[in-house]
Amino acid sequence: MFQAVMNTLSLWALPFVLLLILTLGLIKKVPLYEVFTDGAKEGFKVSVNIIPYLVAIIVAISMLRASGLIEMFGTFFAPLFSFLNIPVDVTPIMIVRSLSGSAALGIFSDIAHGLGPDNYATTLAAVMVGSSETTFYVLAVYFGAVRISKLRYAIWVGLIADLIGIIAAVTVCNIMFA
Repeated sequence: MFQAVMNTLSLWALPFVLLLILTLGLIKKVPLYEVFTDGAKEGFKVSVNIIPYLVAIIVAISMLRASGLIEMFGTFFAPLFSFLNIPVDVTPIMIVRSLSGSAALGIFSDIAHGLGPDNYATTLAAVMVGSSETTFYVLAVYFGAVRISKLRYAIWVGLIADLIGIIAAVTVCNIMFA
């Protein structure tokens, strides 16, 4: 019963919000089409402003993967990872997740396809993907949109938060699934 109600609510939530916005706009006599097109123009300008940052992220990910640096990192830290019950297969996610969510999902897909859905590495990878953020992507989008070039402590705080997310994912998975 509860699940049926939640399914119905989730099905109708977005159309309800859109109708509510349109209705309130009509009541307040807002020129809806003009406001929408102005917002679209501004969104396009923001997109153009952040393209260089996104290209830099894509190039960085490609360089890390092509150079074999990710694999070398996993090999170097293999004894520590073994002690902490972290499969070496999830090493690429720990590195790439801060850069790109799409790349992390692609790596996760490879892990799940190669090892299967019931494997501990797949479970840990899924929890890692869900418990961290794409720090550099977020900084590129938000800081690039408002043209802030001095990131100061934002990178360090984001990376520390990512590290805490990885530690929490490992801890939770070791308690619940290992």
